[in-house]
Amino acid sequence: MENKTWINKGLSRRDFMKKTTLAAGGGLFLGGLPVGASAYAGASETLKVAVIGCGGRGTGAANQVLNVEGTKVVALHDAFRDRLDQCYNSLAQRHAESGRLDVPEENKFVGFNGYEEAIALADVVILTAPPGFRPAHFESAVRQGKHIFAEKPMATDAPGVRSILDSARMAKEKNLNVVIGLQRRYQRNYLETVKRIHDGAIGDIVAGQIYWNDGGVWVRERQPEWSEIEYQMRNWYYFTWICGDNILEQHIHNIDVANWFIEEYPATAQGMGGREVRTGKEHGHIFDHHFVEFTYPGGAVIASQCRHIPNTFSRVAEQFQGTTGRVNTDAGNNALIRDLHGVIRYDHDGREDPNPYQQEIDDLFAAIRSGNRIDDSDFGAKSTLAAIMGRMATYSGQMITWEQALNSDAQIVPDYVGWDMEPPILPDENGYYPVPIPGVSIPH
Repeated sequence: MENKTWINKGLSRRDFMKKTTLAAGGGLFLGGLPVGASAYAGASETLKVAVIGCGGRGTGAANQVLNVEGTKVVALHDAFRDRLDQCYNSLAQRHAESGRLDVPEENKFVGFNGYEEAIALADVVILTAPPGFRPAHFESAVRQGKHIFAEKPMATDAPGVRSILDSARMAKEKNLNVVIGLQRRYQRNYLETVKRIHDGAIGDIVAGQIYWNDGGVWVRERQPEWSEIEYQMRNWYYFTWICGDNILEQHIHNIDVANWFIEEYPATAQGMGGREVRTGKEHGHIFDHHFVEFTYPGGAVIASQCRHIPNTFSRVAEQFQGTTGRVNTDAGNNALIRDLHGVIRYDHDGREDPNPYQQEIDDLFAAIRSGNRIDDSDFGAKSTLAAIMGRMATYSGQMITWEQALNSDAQIVPDYVGWDMEPPILPDENGYYPVPIPGVSIPH
């Protein structure tokens, strides 16, 4: 069993999660900035890649990296050896003959530690561990001067967001490329639509509805040999400190689209949520539904809903109403803009569009090689905070302001994480976990 911290040796989580201001604004794309020699790779140079977090998304991202010429995966890190091996074997089936999967045994790191060493071996890092660990992994990658692809969300609490912002400033100083897995920003139907909206195609957005409603995700049955921390790590989706709840882990995509289209971040959030169907011991302590009303500084009001309940209406999409028209977008590469009389002004049929998951990886490596700079960290952090703000509203039943969310000291990720730890939330004598109660629970 390990007995080490999951952050830098001798440095506590609180030390690098210092408060910072977070003004409303857009993400950063700094094309054409001068790039230092340490951050630039020529067209013929092989870029070495480390994967931190070898679950399904990490395996998928690593596969997409290996679809890009001039890349080599040289290190893998995961909390669990079996998951690391599954990742390696899956990549080997696709890429063994290319010789670009080059991970000897000494470059396979298992446990809560080892990510520092894995990152040190690479030029580019893929951060796909559960999001509660993202601030520490992100800080390490930036401090070591590595280009980054990081999955969303960026953190599970406000102190984690502030840490990301601190690291993002350092990444900017080092001219590092940062791509965040809010892949709709790389998806053609969204890019074409947002360009038209910002050119006035529907006037000013005054209202909208955003959805992530589906039947839910996997559950891994508890095994008798598992400790409590291993159980929670293997079922990380159901524990807020590791996952952030589904409003953050999945619905962040739709919240980010609203922020992007409106070109603002929410001023206030209020809403409701709870557990109606997904109430078993195996479902940890997160909600199975959230409904949040986000109000933006310019007056737009967005009705946000996400739900994980089988056999109910499913929809993952967005729609917005403007002063001169309305728009519908969805993850299926479709987009439709109509005027107020219902006349179609733009109809995007995306059946031939590129895969946005591959596109975001392609754009990252193209930027590294060209000397341009992509930096998604600003909107990645702010959309993460907006989703946390929504969760604070549903868990507590209170109206939450942007400043209240940003400055919150509700730290839900412990300073120390190791196999010998006691997790921050524990089951009762019957195996059930305490669930937030609106009107009683404090915002977190």
